[in-house]
Formats: sequence, C-alpha cells, structure tokens
Amino acid sequence: MTVSATPTSSTVTPAADADAASPADERTLVRAVLAMGVGGFAIGTGEFVIMGLLPEVALDLGVSIPQAGHVISAYALGVVVGAPVLAVLAAHWGRRALLMALMAVYALGNFASALAPGYASLGLLRLVSGLPHGTYFGVAALVAAALSRPGQRARAVGWVMLGLTSATLVGVPIAAALGSLLGWRAAFVFVGAIALAAVFMVRRWVPDMPAPQGASPWRELGALARGQVWFTLGIGAIGFGGMFAVFSYIKPTLLEVAGMPAALVPFTLSLFGLGMVAGNLVGSRMADRALMPTVGKLLWWSVAVMVVFVAAAHHPLTAALSVFLLGTVVAIGPALQIRLMDVAGDAQTLAAALNHSAFNAANALGAWLGGVAIAAGGGWTSTGWVGALLGLGGLAVFTAALACERRTRAR
Repeated sequence: MTVSATPTSSTVTPAADADAASPADERTLVRAVLAMGVGGFAIGTGEFVIMGLLPEVALDLGVSIPQAGHVISAYALGVVVGAPVLAVLAAHWGRRALLMALMAVYALGNFASALAPGYASLGLLRLVSGLPHGTYFGVAALVAAALSRPGQRARAVGWVMLGLTSATLVGVPIAAALGSLLGWRAAFVFVGAIALAAVFMVRRWVPDMPAPQGASPWRELGALARGQVWFTLGIGAIGFGGMFAVFSYIKPTLLEVAGMPAALVPFTLSLFGLGMVAGNLVGSRMADRALMPTVGKLLWWSVAVMVVFVAAAHHPLTAALSVFLLGTVVAIGPALQIRLMDVAGDAQTLAAALNHSAFNAANALGAWLGGVAIAAGGGWTSTGWVGALLGLGGLAVFTAALACERRTRAR
C-alpha cells in the first residue's frame, strides 16, 4: 500500500476496491486510527500538562516560575529539530516499526522526566521527549491517508489528530490533577504509561506497511527543494501563529479584562479543547471537499476570530465564547498536512513531519509577538490584533503559493 503524490494532486492506491473500502478495510482503518490516536493523546497530554504545573515544578527544583517555563521551550525545540532529523534518518524504516520506535522513545522520555534530579536535566529530558513528536504525527498521517478511501484522506488524518486535540480536553486535566495530588512527576508517569500502551496498540492494530520503494535520506531531503513545500510550511508557521499569540496569555486576559472569577477559568479553558475537537472534525471534512479553498477560508476565519476576540474579551460570557472559537482555528491542521503530502512528491515522510515543526514555530512566533505587544503597552487584548496580523501574513503566503502554482502550470 503506497501513497503517490504530484505537485497538484495526491492519490492513494489501496489494495481494496478504489471506490469503496470493504468492511474489513473499515475495521482496519478504525483500529489503526485508534491506536495512532492514543499515541497522539499521549503526546498532546505530555506537551500541554506542564503549563499548569509550572509553580509545582519551580518550587520542587528551586527555580523561578519563568525559569521553569523554559522547559516548555526545550520541548518545542525538540519538536522543531526532531521532526526533520528523525524523518530523514528513518526514511527506509517500515511505517509500523517507526511509529512504535517513536512512541517508545516518547514513553522513555517522559518516564525519565519524572526522575529528573534537577532543572538542567529536566530541560534536557523535555527536549529529548519532544524529538519524536513531529515525525510520529507525520508518519501517522501517511498511514491514515493510505488506509482511507479516496476523497477521505483529510478526514482520516483528522481522526489521528483527534487524539492530540482531545488531550487538551481530557488528558491534560487528568494529568494535572494527578500532578497536583501526587506531585508533578506523577503527571509524566501518567503520560509515559499512555505512550507505552500506544506502542502495543500500534503493534497489534496498525498494518505492517513498508517504506516506499527507493526511500532514502537523500530522497527525503528532496522535499526541501520544492517551493510549494516551503509555501505550505510558511502558511502554517505564520498563519497559525495567531492562535498561540492569544492563547499564551488567555488566563490573565480572562481574569483582568473579562473580570471572570478564577473558579470559572478552568471551565473556560476546557471550551478551548472543545473548539479544537470541533475545528479538527469540521476542517478535515472541508479539506476533503476542496483542499486549497479550505485553506484560504480557514485563514480568513482565523483573522475574523482574532478581531472578534478583541471586542469579546471584555465580558465573561462573550470571552468564554471567543475561547471556544479560538480553539476552532486548529481546523487548518489537517488541510495543511494533506497539502504537504500533495506537494512533496516522493519525499513524503519529511514533508509530513515538517508540518508539526511549522506549528511549533507558530507557537514560538505567536507567543513572542503577543508578549511584545503587551510589553509595549497594548494591553492584554492587543494579542488579538497580533493574531489578526499573523492571519493576514498567512493569507499573503497562501496567495503567493497560488500565484506561483499558476505560473508553473502555465509553462
């Protein structure tokens, strides 16, 4: 079972009938997506839970809360570095074996994080834990797309990503509660246990798919020579940054601008997780119907959400609604994942993995620019204007990508 792609389209050649999957194929897809989704659930929980446990980490390790926050940056750096490096080095691995190895490394990284003796070692171990993140989701997306029916690739990718988005709604609160009751180290043990369970589920339920014929590190690096790959990564790194510009500072905004009681903040933040789940499901369906128009529409949606946030943030009820809408911006994720697979040619693994490097770059860019706006005296709601500008920047890259593609076709 292979995935073949050209700059303008991507077709999947399943062993089953081209028009409809048999019941057995449907069962295979559901089981595989469930197994890979559990891995995504572990990754999402491990990535976000520490944000709510920084005071406990800082107190235990004898550092300030801002210093403790650097371990979050260490994880993000691991994602950015690990996605291209591991995708290239493991280009010739079978898909299932690679998924198992990546998730095993993630489990070990989290178990080791729970045993970290000090601040420096925890930072290093969080960096190591982040290394498999992007490659895991990239390879899982390729497997899901290969197992899906024609015309439903984005939906299958969205199902895998549902593990990540649902982690913000379920996994993070559970891990945070464990961390508060038993100490922050218990949260990482919980994450490691889920990741270990995912290894066994992938072994049992994901078909043994070989690497594409002729796969090699050099061929994967060929993705970097394709202009449309860089355009797509740019759309994600810039256009998706608006969500992080706002969400990175959402708690003080809710407390100080909306005047929301502190007791309601956790409930409001859960609306962000609900928005992510809804956006992921709706966005993937839209992408299956019309991929590039969906990317454009969702970028405009992002801009609209950011502008609405500036006005809505001044009242608890409307602020809560805007937090839900903010989560829906994640809808662009499956569309960009499929677009990268379409334009990568025979360098599928690297291109698919780089999508998550782009999203983590968006995280860093959005949080930084939002902080700059606040420090300059713009107030907490100025992050909404930063987010809108980043959305417009993503639209500019999107427009340039379409223009370049039209010129290429005209030759």
